[in-house]
Amino acid sequence: MFSTRTNWQLTPNRLAELLRERQTRGLPIVDLTESNPTRCGFDLDADEILAPLRDPHALTYQPDPRGLLTARKAVRKYYAERGAQIEADQIFLTTSTSEAYAFVFRLLANPGDRILAPQPSYPLFDFLGALNDVEVISYPLIYDDAWQVDLHGLASRWDSRSRAVLVVHPNNPTGSYLRKRELDGVIELCRQRQAAIIADEVFVDYALEIDAERVVTHAEISEALTFTLSGVSKISALPQMKLAWIVVSGPPELRQEAQARLEIIADTYLSVSTPVALAAPAWLRQRRTIQSQILERVRANLRLTDDLLARGSPVSRLKVEGGWYVILRVPSTRTDEEWAVEFLTQDGVSVHPGHFYDLPPRGFLVLSLLPVTELFQEGLARIVSRICAQS
Repeated sequence: MFSTRTNWQLTPNRLAELLRERQTRGLPIVDLTESNPTRCGFDLDADEILAPLRDPHALTYQPDPRGLLTARKAVRKYYAERGAQIEADQIFLTTSTSEAYAFVFRLLANPGDRILAPQPSYPLFDFLGALNDVEVISYPLIYDDAWQVDLHGLASRWDSRSRAVLVVHPNNPTGSYLRKRELDGVIELCRQRQAAIIADEVFVDYALEIDAERVVTHAEISEALTFTLSGVSKISALPQMKLAWIVVSGPPELRQEAQARLEIIADTYLSVSTPVALAAPAWLRQRRTIQSQILERVRANLRLTDDLLARGSPVSRLKVEGGWYVILRVPSTRTDEEWAVEFLTQDGVSVHPGHFYDLPPRGFLVLSLLPVTELFQEGLARIVSRICAQS
């Protein structure tokens, strides 16, 4: 009696079962997968965050398919501060980037059409595709001292049902930004084949280094129809507040038609609450305080990683340019899941196997860089010690 789109494997995997068992027994866990900023010990100004929710204007409901204009103007200001000039009517508010993806997938694709998404990347896309009757096809990112889009591989994955290319900027978990020459290649492919670009920029503010060749934002692209997605979940470290957006850009005629159709989709849901929309300007202003804390934590944990992974260590890390994650390269003497199980059961340390993110099933682990530095140091030291003892 249920739809095939929800016919998922619901049995917990071995790692999840072991983690639950350890929690049930009350055994300590050093969680190096934690990426929820509200649980990582950052100093949040409760008054600054909660006070805007008491705005008396929230008692009046004035529905707008694109979201309240005051919130959209705040988003426009955010992009202006990044050097991108957009108009408020290009912005559509949503409750999350997942909802934004659903709107864009429904706008662009018929059932059975395809969206091209990077590999490795976050596992959410397959679920979102299935729920919206869209097939997600991976295209490769390749690593050669740094990550980059394999443009030839991207072109080879294309077929007549491909409707859009998804780029994640910076990618999760590789932490790699798209560079201008890569974007030029993606734009040219989309122009030739009448496809759109979907750009996920939720981590864009968390750059660890300056690179003049890096794309600043996709929100100003004019050569191809483009949907740029972001929100306060990462920008302001407020995942619980449920506010995101889509910026539509591209050739004027295509952009205007996309906006007209997207407005009907958004009007069907009217999902963003008035109190949240009214609070948007304040939450976007306070992003600077929390972002500086997060960047300081990420950089400190990366320095610790490099100190622990000394020359000659059987463990190394891949280059990361931004975001909240680091990929460790570990010996391929066992699978990534076998390593993760051993770390959890023997050392009380929780990590993600690389194959969760479509990395090869041997040789890679993914760690969050958000945990408190003392915990991160302790967990990583246990990992390195165990691997060294077995090498």
